[in-house]
Amino acid sequence: MQVRAFRKRVAAFLAIALILSAFVFPTAASAHNVSKRDASFVQSNQGAAIPAFVYLGAKHMVTGYDHIAFLVGVIFFLYRLKDIVQYVSLFTLGHSITLLGGVLGGIHANPYVIDAIIGLSVVYKAFDNMDGFRRFLGFEPNTKLAVLIFGLFHGFGLATKLQELDLAKNGLITNIISFNVGVEIGQVLALTAVLIALSVWRTQSGFLRQAFTANAVLMTVGFVLVGYQVAGYFVARHQA
Repeated sequence: MQVRAFRKRVAAFLAIALILSAFVFPTAASAHNVSKRDASFVQSNQGAAIPAFVYLGAKHMVTGYDHIAFLVGVIFFLYRLKDIVQYVSLFTLGHSITLLGGVLGGIHANPYVIDAIIGLSVVYKAFDNMDGFRRFLGFEPNTKLAVLIFGLFHGFGLATKLQELDLAKNGLITNIISFNVGVEIGQVLALTAVLIALSVWRTQSGFLRQAFTANAVLMTVGFVLVGYQVAGYFVARHQA
């Protein structure tokens, strides 16, 4: 009976998520880009500009709702600092590899497809937090491996934003490494705020009851992000 009730609840939230993803962002969807002001600076910059690129990296991570949503899911049920550091380190390793490899190695991919996968990463982690894999599919995924793999896609998502800009070759390596360092700083700042909020929330008696709803909302956000990017992909193909 409990499993049946769980499935009904998940099915209801999935239905809401699919409706939102289909109608909230119907036609004018596009991948979230670097702001025009920041893009103008990056494209006009010549030579190494370490402080500026550290700032841009931190800003992009802190304002990157898809990255933050995934990380919220990752640490939602992590109570020990050791576990938090381990999972976040795997995510950091993954996105650092593809951020640097994508920009410096010239590896390209469709940004809408990459960002749609990033949206799916949010769906995956929320579903995992709801114990959906075990209850629905009868197995539990390797969460550490999943965080690493999705980290690769998150880093590639960052890379596609920079690949859209005309980056000067002079000082490029220094600037991209600085940008990556900024991303890590922004990640620490964002996670600190999230952990403080979670720590306070966990002291409340209703936390475990509310956790299911919170992750269902997180899953809905993930589906909306997927729908946003899929719509953008087809709009871009139609306009091409």
